[in-house]
Amino acid sequence: MDPNDSFREFMAVHQQSLMRTAYLLTGDPHLAEDLLQSVLLKMLGRWPKLTSPSAYARKAMVNQYISWRRRLARVTELPSAVPPDRSYSAEDSTIVRLVMLRALAQLPPRQRAVIVLRYYEDLTEHETAKLLNCSLGTVKSQAHHALARLRTLAPKFADLDELDDLKGAHR
Repeated sequence: MDPNDSFREFMAVHQQSLMRTAYLLTGDPHLAEDLLQSVLLKMLGRWPKLTSPSAYARKAMVNQYISWRRRLARVTELPSAVPPDRSYSAEDSTIVRLVMLRALAQLPPRQRAVIVLRYYEDLTEHETAKLLNCSLGTVKSQAHHALARLRTLAPKFADLDELDDLKGAHR
């Protein structure tokens, strides 16, 4: 079998979930496409050697995203799909998704990566720690601090002990 064929098969199966992860990390569809494309290029060059392509892709996306954020740390403005002068009903599920995405965009890169991997990608704490190359305690503390920050940024979610409903807020 041609290595390109196996790469195409991988993409056919995993493209949507990888794109969702990229979007949740970046909060912007165009940046998500750029992030995924850059990771796929890296993967293609290493394809025959990869033992766990989906784990490699997620880890590479998180690392690339954090790298991008470091370079853009001096920028104080964040792009927003929602003009600040509009008001919405908090009951609308679309608005709930937007509120959560805006709150996610305000988290530090590591905290955002932990939330995306743990609650959107359904990875365990151990899998998340391995992917982020950090300790289990770091994942737990980052998740704790991120959840506390999300409760502050998005008061609608203040009563959540866990973000089990977060997926419902995204979909």
